[in-house]
Amino acid sequence: MGKAMVSRAARLSVAPMMDWTDTHCRTLHRLMSRHTLLYTEMVTSPALVRGHALHLLDHNPSEHPVALQLGGSDPAELAEAARLGAQAGYDEINLNVGCPSDRVQSGAFGAVLMKDPALVAKCVNAMQRAVDVEVTVKCRIGVDDQNAEEVLPEFLSRMVGAGIERMTIHARKAWLNGLSPKENRDIPPLDYPLVHRMKELFPNLHISLNGGITTLEAAEAALDGGMDGVMIGRAAYHQPAEILCQADRRIFGEGEDTSAEDVVLAMLPYIEAHLDKGGKLQQVTRHMMGLFAGRPGARIWRRILSEGAHVEGAGTALVKEALDQIAHQSALASEARAV
Repeated sequence: MGKAMVSRAARLSVAPMMDWTDTHCRTLHRLMSRHTLLYTEMVTSPALVRGHALHLLDHNPSEHPVALQLGGSDPAELAEAARLGAQAGYDEINLNVGCPSDRVQSGAFGAVLMKDPALVAKCVNAMQRAVDVEVTVKCRIGVDDQNAEEVLPEFLSRMVGAGIERMTIHARKAWLNGLSPKENRDIPPLDYPLVHRMKELFPNLHISLNGGITTLEAAEAALDGGMDGVMIGRAAYHQPAEILCQADRRIFGEGEDTSAEDVVLAMLPYIEAHLDKGGKLQQVTRHMMGLFAGRPGARIWRRILSEGAHVEGAGTALVKEALDQIAHQSALASEARAV
């Protein structure tokens, strides 16, 4: 897929989320939106290069446009990991400079790299030399006691100087000391105006806004306000239909809305193929729990899948049973409204 097409897809993207955005999740999300850019979970360069864990690069052709996010801090190793990712067919290679987890800090990568923009520049230079696909960076506005107003423009200037043309900025600081990774997703205050000022300072840099965006309306507002793209994380996972089923029409201006019901039916052949290969139903359905969030029958849908998907021999009949309950509960709700 060409660079321009991937850049356009970045108008809306689903964030890389550890333990969540695996190939099953991305396949589900792609059935809701043809155009939204999808990201892998973060894959560390040591795992690929030293650990030879190439299975971490597995994905389905249907997932495109799809980007690989890498974590690491060694330029040569990241270059080799990027080469492996491009060879596997990913449309973009993204460097994580935003994850605040203890595991990431001990490996000297993730958000701690905000303190060493020169090293990040070396890393992206090496990655760019290794691949033809676009290399991008996802960062925070700063870490710990850094003055974000000062360090963020300096960091972006370094990235532009290194040839980066597309960035995603999580509009929060990362507190590497004193906050857990979970707390780092909520407690540091959001600073959207700072990210908008960065767009004014770097008008030719494609900037996607990340952090705290939970609705399609908020994404549209950010785009209308001058952002080039919006990245949504947990809301796109927990309420995927609310975010993605109308995204093609509202964000990209083409295509028709999808429905959660149609997405479930479209997932059935994929689930069958997964089971035929020895996979477990729960590996797929765990990503489908929020499909009907906020709708009649959502609780029954979740209960049927959560209680039954791990049972030996569970298959698509369970998913169909849960879907039948959605139809039944929706009919009851319609009757109640008509009275």
